[in-house]
Amino acid sequence: MMDNIWGQACAELEKSVGPNNFNHWIKPLRLTALKDGVAHFASPTRFVSDWVYRHFADDILAQLNKLGPGIDRLRFEVIPQQAPAGARSRATVEAAQQPGAQASSSDPAPVTARATRKAELCAPLDPRFTFGNFVVGKPNELAHAAARRVAEGGPVGFNPLFLYGGVGLGKTHLMHAIAHDYQSRHPSAQVLYLSAEQFMYRFVQALRESTIMDFKGMFRNVNMLMVDDVQFIAGKDSTQEEFFHTFNALVDQGKQIVISADRAPAEIKGLEERIKSRLSCGLIVDLHPTTYELRLGILQSKTETFRKQNPDVRIGDGVLEFLAHRITTNVRVLEGALQRLFAHASLLRREITLEVAQECLADILRTNDRKISIDDIQRKVAEHYNIRLSDMIGPKRSRNVARPRQIAMYLSKQLTSRSLPDIGRRFGGRDHTTIMHGVRKIEELSAGDHGLAEDIGMLKRLLEA
Repeated sequence: MMDNIWGQACAELEKSVGPNNFNHWIKPLRLTALKDGVAHFASPTRFVSDWVYRHFADDILAQLNKLGPGIDRLRFEVIPQQAPAGARSRATVEAAQQPGAQASSSDPAPVTARATRKAELCAPLDPRFTFGNFVVGKPNELAHAAARRVAEGGPVGFNPLFLYGGVGLGKTHLMHAIAHDYQSRHPSAQVLYLSAEQFMYRFVQALRESTIMDFKGMFRNVNMLMVDDVQFIAGKDSTQEEFFHTFNALVDQGKQIVISADRAPAEIKGLEERIKSRLSCGLIVDLHPTTYELRLGILQSKTETFRKQNPDVRIGDGVLEFLAHRITTNVRVLEGALQRLFAHASLLRREITLEVAQECLADILRTNDRKISIDDIQRKVAEHYNIRLSDMIGPKRSRNVARPRQIAMYLSKQLTSRSLPDIGRRFGGRDHTTIMHGVRKIEELSAGDHGLAEDIGMLKRLLEA
């Protein structure tokens, strides 16, 4: 009877949490007993027990109670797969169906990496992040097309795929979408998705527990490795060494690698040159800041989703256009603002009008109205090109100073409302014609110099963040 109950629950859990989460975290569990309102499970490792408790306990309790056993707690016992039958670890984790419930354990036993499964290493995928709900526009169309090609699983002609851009521009969404789509096409394939920070943590743990060969085996026997926010391994020499060898091993086997970061490989300070070189061998794609049209498209798509959840909420004319115009920092802030409006309108039973939006989102709108100053621009450019701030307004005309100065002039014209004479005064009292010449020079150079154009794009993102 227990197997039948758990089988039915698993069928529903796979739908609710998604196939990837189900296969990695819930499928390894075995229901061993149902008694006194507690569902007892055997788990392969303590890590899996902890993860399921933190992320899926409520889902499991809900599905079990739909089937009638009257369960209000989950209890996990660690039974490593290589252990003889009946040999149980004493490490347990309990999850109670009540607010603020905490995991409890008694005399936790350490679990070696030899008992660790790939499921432990893989970060969970968000079921919302698919290609189906990724809004494509000019700033992200190349990244989207490249991600689609990788997800198909055939020869792609580039390895790795390196996605970079500022916060909230869709890097993580595309990473998750690739994994979802690839696994749906290739169910038996092994996809390992995790952050660079998790890679580093697992590597250090393997060193500490003397299980580095197990670590190497797990990372080098996958069909696709996906590492998010790779900039976090910069400056970590031992981690970079292992990452480099893992990277080479997978590329040599023809396995696909997908990497994301907040900047291009060449711009990541503290990253070894050999890793920068390897990362640059593939396709590097910049997700540019969103345009008004793309932001509006995202809002329209999200509005359809929110209306399904709140069918009685009405949104007035011009509200989405207003949000797309005023909130330009990143997509997460934009979506969060829309979600807040729908929650506000649903709870108070009010139509979302322009007045309601301005009132409800006053703090977000104030933040996005922050003005960029010429001082900000000069400091950021001086820092980026490693020159003294005083050189921005000084008389030096050497190339290593003059070019950053012209870039700062160009950004001052682009990002502030100051006139050319005003800008000239802030650059050491230079004439407005000098500023105009500098602006035109950078416009001409950036049109044909991809590296310079990337520098300017990154500086804009940093200043607008």
